[in-house]
Amino acid sequence: MTSRILILDCGSQFTQLIARRVREAHVYSEIHPPTRSLEWIRDWNPTGIILSGGPNSVTDAGAPTFDLRILDVAPLLGVCYGLQWITHAEGGRVVAGGGREYGRAQITVEESGGLFSGFARGERTTVWMSHGDHVEEPPPGYIKTASSGGNVIAGFRHATKPIHAIQFHSEVAHTMRGAEIIANFLFTVCGAEPDWTPGSFIDHEVAKIRALVGDKRVICGLSGGVDSSVAAALVHRAIGDQLTCVFVDTGLLRLNEREQVQKTMGEHLGIKLVTVRAEDRFMKALAGESDPEKKRKAIGHAFIDVFEDATAQAGEHAEFLVQGTLYPDVIESASTTGGASATIKTHHNVGGLKADMKFKLIEPLRELFKDEVRRVGRELGLPAEMVGRHPFPGPGLAIRILGDVDQAKLDTLRKADAIYLDEIRKAGLYDDIWQAFAVFLPVRSVGVMGDGRTYDNVIALRAVTSTDGMTADWFPFPYDVLAKISSRIINEVPGVNRVVYDVSSKPPATIEWE
Repeated sequence: MTSRILILDCGSQFTQLIARRVREAHVYSEIHPPTRSLEWIRDWNPTGIILSGGPNSVTDAGAPTFDLRILDVAPLLGVCYGLQWITHAEGGRVVAGGGREYGRAQITVEESGGLFSGFARGERTTVWMSHGDHVEEPPPGYIKTASSGGNVIAGFRHATKPIHAIQFHSEVAHTMRGAEIIANFLFTVCGAEPDWTPGSFIDHEVAKIRALVGDKRVICGLSGGVDSSVAAALVHRAIGDQLTCVFVDTGLLRLNEREQVQKTMGEHLGIKLVTVRAEDRFMKALAGESDPEKKRKAIGHAFIDVFEDATAQAGEHAEFLVQGTLYPDVIESASTTGGASATIKTHHNVGGLKADMKFKLIEPLRELFKDEVRRVGRELGLPAEMVGRHPFPGPGLAIRILGDVDQAKLDTLRKADAIYLDEIRKAGLYDDIWQAFAVFLPVRSVGVMGDGRTYDNVIALRAVTSTDGMTADWFPFPYDVLAKISSRIINEVPGVNRVVYDVSSKPPATIEWE
């Protein structure tokens, strides 16, 4: 990758969208906290820098701030808070309140060119605003490029340096020509190359993996899901038979999962695969545990124990462990100091690993969103049915059983989930849905089956649409499909007398229930 954009997160709820929009333009981007030192930023050698929005006023104690010399490192775009920080740091005037704007707004382009290349001077366009403070006077040496109602400054640029700033959120879909504005920054202002493609990513990662691994042995924790399968195929391309994949049957898998994985990875892709039956070990680790965070960590620790034992038994003496960690996993698992991201939940392959494990990690997909992983998988030649599979969490059905886990609950959930997915496929809806699954609830309800009263379990159904898993909307099933799913589950799964459908979006809910 010759071009890359550094995004410094000042706390905006839209920061991840900036990264996505840049990558959609085929330019690599990464999100980092605003606490990165000037030396670190220079060493990272960005093609361009974006300062995100954020909830703070620039004068607040503890508000994100930067070394002023950052303005000379690379072309820079300030978005919302980023614009206000530039104003404050360069001697302009930021005023609290008064010019606050939230939601859709009209701006007037006052200067064509730069960020507004392709726009006519005086043209009005719809944008998304979300600010309380406003810039009353741009810094000396800066020129106003756009304004909103009441002549509030909506954009400016430096007269001679490649520094641009906007008060609105170009990354949000409600900004009608936002993608065009971002592209103008990338290609007109920064001179970036659109070289972030699946092929270039594969070439880069293959070279990096070979240099890191040398002649050492590598083990991959394979779940059969898209992430671990693509990670395995990518590492296999880099080092061939130095890789051994270990598929752990945790007893927390979907119906017939083990057989499907063995067939696809072993027979179709020719990757060395070792299957470990460890159901008892995981059930023991989960015994009596109902807290979702503790369940995830127990499973993460058990995975490492199993991998270490499997490596020793196979005589592989592996030094590296491959995992299919994705960018949303990293964002959700670790709070970024000074950034927007708070810890939402621990992913078993990020925050749930043992501190004293023997392996060094290889996470070749760590900076990718899910849709990018799918594109890489297709480029690697993985079967369409594998690349198109819905996400399945590493902890498996354990986090789809609310409360403690036992074999009876697993059997019930496994059957209900299989029926659910079967009916979705029959209805031709599988590829329209990002993720669909059943959840075993820790409640029982009264029902009537035949002539008798029942007091049985409740199954919740979840189905969402999404692009990358960072945000999601519930899927609007046709009523007849939902009715068929409910009828089959209640009639075919012993111990279930009620089915409910989850109509929560993310946010405020997460996709998984735990």
